[in-house]
This record gives sequence, C-alpha cells and structure tokens, in this order.
Amino acid sequence: MYDALMRHVLRHVPSEPAHRMGFGVVRALGGAPVVGDRVAGRFVADDPVLRTRALGLEFAGPLGLAAGFDKDAEGVLALGRLGFGAVEIGTVTGRAQPGNPRPRLFRFVDDGALVNRMGFNNSGAGAVAPRLAALRARPGAGMPVLGVNIGKSKAVPADDAVSDYRASAAALGPYADYVVVNVSSPNTPGLRDLQQADVLEPLLVAVREELDRVTGDRRVPLLVKITVDLAPEDVDAVADLARRLHLDGVVATNTTVSRDGLRTPDDVVAAAGAGGLSGRPLTERARAVVGQLRTRLDDDQVVVSVGGIEDAAEAYRRIRAGAALVQAYTGFVYGGLLWPARLHRELAALLRADGFTSVDDAVGADL
Repeated sequence: MYDALMRHVLRHVPSEPAHRMGFGVVRALGGAPVVGDRVAGRFVADDPVLRTRALGLEFAGPLGLAAGFDKDAEGVLALGRLGFGAVEIGTVTGRAQPGNPRPRLFRFVDDGALVNRMGFNNSGAGAVAPRLAALRARPGAGMPVLGVNIGKSKAVPADDAVSDYRASAAALGPYADYVVVNVSSPNTPGLRDLQQADVLEPLLVAVREELDRVTGDRRVPLLVKITVDLAPEDVDAVADLARRLHLDGVVATNTTVSRDGLRTPDDVVAAAGAGGLSGRPLTERARAVVGQLRTRLDDDQVVVSVGGIEDAAEAYRRIRAGAALVQAYTGFVYGGLLWPARLHRELAALLRADGFTSVDDAVGADL
C-alpha cells in the first residue's frame, strides 16, 4: 500500500505532507495489534546470519532507521515490525519547538536525495518521555532496539547547551537502549560548532554523568553523531575524544551542506535553498569516514554508518569497512514499505556467499 501510495500519490504532494501521509500508513499497518502481529511475522529479520551484537545489545538485524523519521516516538513499534533492527527516535530537544518555517523538506529525485531544514521540530523531551514509558510497558513482536537522539533547543544559548542536553538525557535516558548526542545538524544555528573537541568534551561528560545518575545499574551506551562535512583531521579529533572519554561509539554521518555534483537542475537546487542534503550524494564520503573511524577507535567502540545507503550491497560495503550497524532514512523514503525487509534478506545472501556466518564476523573485513 505504501509503495502504491508513493508511486501514484505522494510523489505529487509536497514533501513534508507526503511524509506525514506515508508515516500514517506505516503506523496504521504496523501499529494495530492484530495487523501489526501479522506484519511483524512477515517482515521482522529472523535469519541467524543477521543477528548482530553491538553496544552490548542484541539486534535482530544491523539495519536501523536513522533519527529524523520518527521525531516524537509515534511509530517505533510499527517501524520495528517492518524489519528495522533498531529505531532511533528524535532528534528530541529539551524544549518543544516548531522548527523552521515551511516549506522545509524537498526531494531531489534524480539524485536519490532529500534536502531538509526542519530545525529539530519536536514535542520536547517532557512530552516524548511518557510515550517511551508506555512503549516500554507493552513490548511485542517486532520491538526494535530503541535509540534516542538528543539535540540542542534553538532558544537555548550556546553557553547553556550542556544543561539543555543534560535535561533531555535525564528525561529520556531511563527508556533508551542507547543515546546519541547530535551536534551535527546544519539547521540549528551554532550547533555544528559543538563538534570542536574542546567544546564537545564537557558536553559529552555531562550527558554521561546524567545518564548514569538516572539509570542506576543499567549502563546506557552513549554515542556522538558527526557530520560528513568534517575535515579528516577533525574526524580524527572526534575519534580521539571518543577514546579518551570511553564513548561507546560514533554515528557517522549526518547530512551535508554541499551541493556539488548533483544531477538535479541548478534552478531546482536553488529553489530548495539551505538545509542538509541526505541520500545518494553522501555515499562515498560517508563510507570513507567509516574506515577512518574504525582504524582510529578502540576495538570495542562501535561505528554506526548512515548516509547514502540505498541497498544491501552498500550496507554490506559499510559493514566490511568497519560499521557494526548501519542506518538509513532517505533510502527508506524512496524504497517504501518493503525496503527494510528486502535489504536484510539480500544482505543475508551476500554474507553467506562470502562465507560469513554472522554480521559480526564481516565487520571490518576489508581493513
């Protein structure tokens, strides 16, 4: 149904309303108790070769849904039932905020890409926390690993960013399987400045302290998400900081502000304006960052690769380059309802063809 809707209806609808309509179909198909159980039985990854252990957690498959699709934790169970091994909600901020003015989401179909300048539109940590609590109270078939991505509230001055992230960690940490600190969106003024190691360190230390305070004996893995636009020496600096602070991993990469090499006509690109570009144009650079991080981080630190993953072949390349887990957003938007299950099925075939008995065995095989 989603695929037919995309082909015949949503492609003619402005991008943000189309997303809301498509997400409504996903929730309806995957979230209803009876329908959802049937959907889960068909799509949830259940092939032993796909089972992945990372961050001290068990994933039914390595493909997760990247932050940005389900900002307010409204469809986690439904999305898990479609075949995602993990769903990363958010980005959630300490304060509710409407985001940037519309229009703010655009399709570049010729490039398999999206441009967004959403601006962390979300209900705020205080509203999302009860949804996560309710979700934790009713696990069921297809329940994915739950990641929580937190960012800075736009109204909060940079000098108060630490306390803002700390508040989100306190509210959401008790329900998260892992937490990601997002300092890499181009759509919140000044946010990317937080990627500088000397600024990032106290922020990550504070979030780690807050997670430990609110979760007690259950240690919640903490990762940081970086942009594809970082220079190689800055990627190394983040990796070195992650090692020094004993972070559990790095999510790489977020969107780019570059528009180089696009097939989309220049006037269409100009009309879309500012924002982060996601999808196919990020593929090569995002894959290169995986290898760089894998050779720089400690063996027990995880690289989660996101950016330009359209099919199983690219997901497999990221794994062999050193990613223990992969994520997608734009690939799912263009691929449709069956895409997560299809990617996992094709990935399992690629693993077996090369003699691997698990995803874990293939991680970093090309290094």
